Amino acid sequence: MRNKPLIVAVVLVLALSVLVFSAGWMFGKIRARSDAPQLPVTAAGAVPVDARAVFIPGAGQIDAIRRGVPVDQEGHPPPMAHVENTDIKRTRAYPMQPPTIPHTIDGYQVDKNSNRCMLCHARANAATFQAPPVSVTHYMDRDDQFLATVSPRRYFCNQCHVVQTDAPTLVASGFRDIDSVLAAPAPDAAPPQAAPPGGG
Repeated sequence: MRNKPLIVAVVLVLALSVLVFSAGWMFGKIRARSDAPQLPVTAAGAVPVDARAVFIPGAGQIDAIRRGVPVDQEGHPPPMAHVENTDIKRTRAYPMQPPTIPHTIDGYQVDKNSNRCMLCHARANAATFQAPPVSVTHYMDRDDQFLATVSPRRYFCNQCHVVQTDAPTLVASGFRDIDSVLAAPAPDAAPPQAAPPGGG
């Protein structure tokens, strides 16, 4: 039994770890009970707004991140948004906007050794996986020279592309894309006149 001192040391360390954990757990419960009555109580009738509500500035509130909750009160934390996994592309709001990702990317590895996105979106594999191929601009270096592989400055996809979620809009916006602006009739334009009968 040449390892007897090692076994004794391991057993002592485990016993000490269990003892320290138990003491910390008991101390935490006692402290939580003593702190419970001292928690601030919100004023009657002051119910925080729903965390998923769209915030419209007004009544002196200018901080959209607090969603209308006064600074001296806590609001309900918003629920985690769910990632849409529908594979339906959203329209882009402006030219050259990076498209959002219409599927989950949980567990995707994108680092210097591997890029999981390129398994489907590389130009060589896009037809096989029915995925949109990476734009040719991703194969260009800063001098507009085409490379054989994706440019290092375009390699980390999440720098520009994000997943689509069902998160609500936090701040109301009246943004309109250029197509809807051009398609709308001018407010002071008169409707076109019909040509008189007889052609002239």
